[in-house]
Amino acid sequence: MNKKIGVYICQCGSNISDYVDVERVREVVEREEGVALAKVTMFACADSTQQEIVKDIEEQELDGLVIASCSPKLHLFTFRNVAERGGLNKYNYVQSNIREQGSWAHSDTPEQATEKAIRSVRAAIARTRLAEPLVSPVISSERTVLVVGAGIAGLRAAVDLADAGSKVYLIERDHFVGGRTAQWGELFPTDETGGAVTADLYEEVINRDNITLHTGCEVVSNSGSVGNFDIKLRIAPRGAKADTDAAGAEGLDDFEKRLERAIEACPVEVPNAFDFGLTNRKAIYRNSGGFPLMPAIDFEHCTRCGECVNICPEIDLDQKEAFEQIKAGAVVLATGFDPYEPGTDEFGYSSIENVITLQQFRRLIEISGDTLTYKGKDVKDIAYIFCVGSRQTGALDGENKYCARHCCTSAIHSAVLAKKKFAEIQNYHFTRGVRTYGKQESIYEESSKLGDIYLQSFEDDPPVVSCENGITSVKVKDVLTEDRELEVDADLVVLVTGMVPRADKRIGEIMKVPAGRDRFFNEVHPKLKPVETVLDGIYLAGTSQGPKNITETVQSALAAAIKTNALIGKGEIELEPTMAKIDRALCEWCGKCQEACPFDAIDKTEFEGKAVAGVNESTCKGCGMCLPVCPVNAIQLIGFTDAEIETMIDALAD
Repeated sequence: MNKKIGVYICQCGSNISDYVDVERVREVVEREEGVALAKVTMFACADSTQQEIVKDIEEQELDGLVIASCSPKLHLFTFRNVAERGGLNKYNYVQSNIREQGSWAHSDTPEQATEKAIRSVRAAIARTRLAEPLVSPVISSERTVLVVGAGIAGLRAAVDLADAGSKVYLIERDHFVGGRTAQWGELFPTDETGGAVTADLYEEVINRDNITLHTGCEVVSNSGSVGNFDIKLRIAPRGAKADTDAAGAEGLDDFEKRLERAIEACPVEVPNAFDFGLTNRKAIYRNSGGFPLMPAIDFEHCTRCGECVNICPEIDLDQKEAFEQIKAGAVVLATGFDPYEPGTDEFGYSSIENVITLQQFRRLIEISGDTLTYKGKDVKDIAYIFCVGSRQTGALDGENKYCARHCCTSAIHSAVLAKKKFAEIQNYHFTRGVRTYGKQESIYEESSKLGDIYLQSFEDDPPVVSCENGITSVKVKDVLTEDRELEVDADLVVLVTGMVPRADKRIGEIMKVPAGRDRFFNEVHPKLKPVETVLDGIYLAGTSQGPKNITETVQSALAAAIKTNALIGKGEIELEPTMAKIDRALCEWCGKCQEACPFDAIDKTEFEGKAVAGVNESTCKGCGMCLPVCPVNAIQLIGFTDAEIETMIDALAD
């Protein structure tokens, strides 16, 4: 049966029509076999044009649709919905990208851009002539979500998913929730403390019956696919018997007294990671204001002397690790970030004793009394060196080319806090240009009014930190004073370090989530699919996908929760029909397709007494990697069959 195809060529304002002669494209393609109508539109995605296309489908009885416009990454689902509204099978619509691959790629040669657009549209028409109506497979889905990481992003996502009706497993590798936010005091711009924010979210979590919180927990294996992930969890021993969060006020008070004595009696001291090594803690410990209220035992350093158990019977040194198998319809990765750790002698770090990181400085402000001191010496003059571990280009060449975004605001806010809390503080900021974007500009203004001094280095000439005769100084050629060389003596040098991806990459490897060039987890598209990964059912939240401040982290957590609920909320999931299909009569199992598949979607099965390849529909992404390796051509890609691809090639080559 000959198809009646409608072709719509978009000007995209002038993005396409400035370089592609769209009228000429229309005149050529309207003569193609099967084309019932061909139109030029200003914006194909506009509501008015969508309504016009729907009307044309209905009145002209079109059974094929070609849109020549921008990348299908932008409007694939827009025009699929248009096709369905007109009564057309949405898989009988084909998009031709004549913007990114045409006008933008050949803006310096309009004639070639036009010729390429004509060939591209002709190829789309050729494919549409052979396109078959497809039906999306539907699978059942668990109404359960695994949220990995109980920092601010994970806590927020868990609460919203639970409120939407999903059962949530919230796991945290540490024994205490809150992530990095729990380590901070006053936050900008709300003036709340990190501990208070963590406490509020923790309270929300434990008050919901459909959230199960496991601390000291991590994923050890994963199988299955979207809708039915089969995940194994390992729960490390905490070393405490009772959940003191549930104790009454009197019982909790008695427990606190016993615990305080038990911690004091512990003979083991190790650097306190919560304070970034500025203080020590015992082998039995709690983070400052940490939740849950139960203590934890550092079994790596615990000598099992039993002193703590003699005082506090709630302590259990004989606990063993446990395993739990769960099924989840979707997974949200909220695994956070690591602060950048400067290299040895990077701006004097680890070789000059009064050079510390911004994270250490923030904790130093929190744990100091009325006077700011570091290693027994009073601190008055503080030098902040910005962009340490970020924007590593030019003379600072490194693997972190990106701007970590939060650092400028965090450093300036810390400087303001220090100046307000301690007398006679003078702040010197050695920047590469200040990036306090949006409303955060107000903290930069406050800092300037308080008398902070800003110096700016050249991109290829960073500040130099040195120490002579016990005096630490920072020297810079200053952009703002026309290349004058300025030097500041500092009691403390603060390296403004950015966010880097977690050093522990096991969760990414287990879940097979790809990372971007910055090594953070990679989303599909930063604007159109900002929290989705290429793996169906796995979403990203917070700083697991890149540097963010707390506001942005919470926003991404909410987005991840909404997307996750939209996927599994109905208890069933509609899949893309574009997937590999095995001709079992031709297949003689050799395993090459299984080796080539990056999504583990192909398994060995049996058919009529012989071994053949089988495709897991819920896992297959339709990437086509298996097709060219099959020696007997037993694999076709639904929606992109050999016949469809060959006819497109013929149209392009004609």
